[in-house]
Amino acid sequence: MEITDVKIRKIMSDGRLRAVVSVTIDDMFAVHDIKVVQGDERLFVAMPSRKDENGVFRDIVHPISASARKLFEETILEAYDRHLAVMETEEKEEIA
Repeated sequence: MEITDVKIRKIMSDGRLRAVVSVTIDDMFAVHDIKVVQGDERLFVAMPSRKDENGVFRDIVHPISASARKLFEETILEAYDRHLAVMETEEKEEIA
């Protein structure tokens, strides 16, 4: 499995939600509404979820293994960091 694209769809600064992301896998399969969330100690990735009839949120799609979860999280957070760096550079260029 290869993550072939990560699109940062929306950036937020209020609350714990930092971004909404879409990921493409093997140029064949897209997963939307992945969230980048600020936890107590670090950023983490939350997969798309839905509230069930008992009010419990359950992932709609998720990595099966720890190594797949790590690949998703590292790839998404690296893309998020790059996106923030580009935004910061663009803001500095606008000011100058």
